[in-house]
Amino acid sequence: MTFKTLDDLPDMTGKVAVVRVDLNVPMQDGAVSDFTRLEAVKPTVDAIAAKGGRSVLLAHFDRPKGKVVPEMSLRQVIPALAKTLGRSVGFIDLGDTLPADEVVVLENTRFHPGEEKNDGELAAKFAAYGDIYVNDAFSAAHRAHASTEAIARLMPAYAGATMGGELKALEAALGAPKRPVVAVVGGAKVSSKLAVLENLVAKVDHLIIGGGMANTFLYAQGIDTGKSLCEKDLADTAKAILAKAAEAGCKIHLPTDVVVAKEFKAHADNRVCAAGDVAADEMILDAGPATVAELADVLKASKTLVWNGPLGAFEMAPFDAATVALAKAAGDLTVKGSLLTVAGGGDTVAALAHAGVKDQFTHISTAGGAFLEWMEGRELPGVAALG
Repeated sequence: MTFKTLDDLPDMTGKVAVVRVDLNVPMQDGAVSDFTRLEAVKPTVDAIAAKGGRSVLLAHFDRPKGKVVPEMSLRQVIPALAKTLGRSVGFIDLGDTLPADEVVVLENTRFHPGEEKNDGELAAKFAAYGDIYVNDAFSAAHRAHASTEAIARLMPAYAGATMGGELKALEAALGAPKRPVVAVVGGAKVSSKLAVLENLVAKVDHLIIGGGMANTFLYAQGIDTGKSLCEKDLADTAKAILAKAAEAGCKIHLPTDVVVAKEFKAHADNRVCAAGDVAADEMILDAGPATVAELADVLKASKTLVWNGPLGAFEMAPFDAATVALAKAAGDLTVKGSLLTVAGGGDTVAALAHAGVKDQFTHISTAGGAFLEWMEGRELPGVAALG
């Protein structure tokens, strides 16, 4: 789709941009504990200021469900945001007059019941504060809310720096990618990513399935998985996905060797065995070294990688080994310029950071729900409204 970006901004002298951002930051002892999302706001605010304009920021914080919850006020974010932006930051409730600050934050949009109902009247009240609308919150783009969807229909709409970067990266990963394309999908349960798997088998050349999800696919092929996490009731679904992949020309990769243990805990006694040799009292906690070597070769032969989910119980050593090894292989290929790498989802970002390759990937999406829905092939309302 085509949409306007910050490069298309008109002269903003004396004008105001209403900007949807993500200020849903983690707090500890009343202070912001991670500035990542605040830092992501700065390029858009700076671009608007460079055109002579001011920014009124719309954002939600937590889930007050349409009620005023003092502990969920955005007021507590203001000091950290002002420090991050290096600008004066004012704070108002909906209906208040704009102060003279360079940047103004409007109180939590979710304090209003109309926000999550995508209410046009509420959107009009937001829009009344500015001349143009900029959506820079990809993390909220999968929600059709008043501050993400309805407002974009009421005024000239643009994609902010973060939003534009996300959409460009996602288009390069699955929209019009360089082939072969490989996707890594891991995690505990097949049931949580059914739509992702069904969408990807028709779009990628190689699909690597890891984590507890892989156990269900192994079981569907008649392999005993011992006491591993396994959704046996989804065996027929797994078989259908395997059949769909074969029909689409997508090769699915499952572990050929695995790391097993009798206890689910860090540093539990473990052994490596063939995927078909798991004892009745053992559980699969990671992919084995032979599998990792095979998968690394798949990455070497590919041009594009999309990654969501770990290959094993990466939170516990030594069952993080496969995820770390494959992540490092992907990072090396990215640095060499032979592989475009896009990853997203909370566990995935944590796993890549743990592997020390987070900064090596082409693009890391910090949007959990929106990234997953994009991988499912679903239209994101906040993005569609920009077109």
